[in-house]
Amino acid sequence: MTEFLYRSPFQEFIQGMNQQKRSLGYKYDSCARTLYQFDQFCLAYGYTEPVLSKELVTAWSQKHPNEAQATFRNRVGVVRQLAMYMTRLGVQAYVLPKNMFPKGPRYIPYIFSNAELAAFLNQADACHNYAEVPYRHWIMPLLFRILYGCGLRISEALNLKVRDVDLRAGVLTIMDGKFNKDRLVPLSPELLQRCHAYVKQVHLFSDPNAYFFPGSYGQAVTKGNVYKNFRKFLWKARISHGGWGKGPRVHDFRHTFAVHCLRRWVLEGKDLTAYLPVLKTYLGHHSFSDTSQYLRLTAELYPDITAKVEHAFGHVIPVMGGQDHETN
Repeated sequence: MTEFLYRSPFQEFIQGMNQQKRSLGYKYDSCARTLYQFDQFCLAYGYTEPVLSKELVTAWSQKHPNEAQATFRNRVGVVRQLAMYMTRLGVQAYVLPKNMFPKGPRYIPYIFSNAELAAFLNQADACHNYAEVPYRHWIMPLLFRILYGCGLRISEALNLKVRDVDLRAGVLTIMDGKFNKDRLVPLSPELLQRCHAYVKQVHLFSDPNAYFFPGSYGQAVTKGNVYKNFRKFLWKARISHGGWGKGPRVHDFRHTFAVHCLRRWVLEGKDLTAYLPVLKTYLGHHSFSDTSQYLRLTAELYPDITAKVEHAFGHVIPVMGGQDHETN
């Protein structure tokens, strides 16, 4: 957790809201960073009084060039939360009207085909090490296989410590995932074998608290570094990319895992009533509605199984609308 030094007239309220959110179980790291940016904005704006005026909020709520709509809404929304926190304390603050800014178009998850996955992983296998990530040629092939093979979020994979990878039981322990949930994720026999080989090369003498995917100075490989490699492997595998925010995204390996699981289960005649709760738990979803979104995706992508899915689960398949149901 990064601690920021707030220096604007709102520092007391920002710190108070951060503490309140974290006491309720929220990580509140990205929001704390946004509030630091707002704090710096207030200083640059020359604000000297702890009054959150309409003029200040309006100035903060101007969309930046090339800023994604979702990023813009989140940035504005965090300051709206600060205003509501201040008003609850009886302090004057302008609260931006709810839903003042429309959502951007929904991102449709990119589902990799088996051929695309093979081409991508072939490029990951062919990568070389370099100074910033000395174990790159070992890390990238395993990291992307775990993202797909276990359906992990990128933050969950990068936060893994050596102690979280149980090679005897073949299980990953995901600590403090989304919604502060822990869970156990079994590895396939092939992934377990690859983890054994990886540990012999990278972690033979590592401390149990070391990051499983190490970068520089004892830290984990960064998301930015993973994304750069992701884009490079896509290009070499001849998988087109629409540009920043247009996908494919690293997170789409998780979507692909879920859809491929459902497709396989339907074709094998599995009882999805029993298997969907398993997928929900495996993915660490907060509610069944998150998992059921994949039923619609599966039916749309594979017309050959649409009738089976609709017949068995038409009553729980949601209508796809709004923004992507899961963004991290």
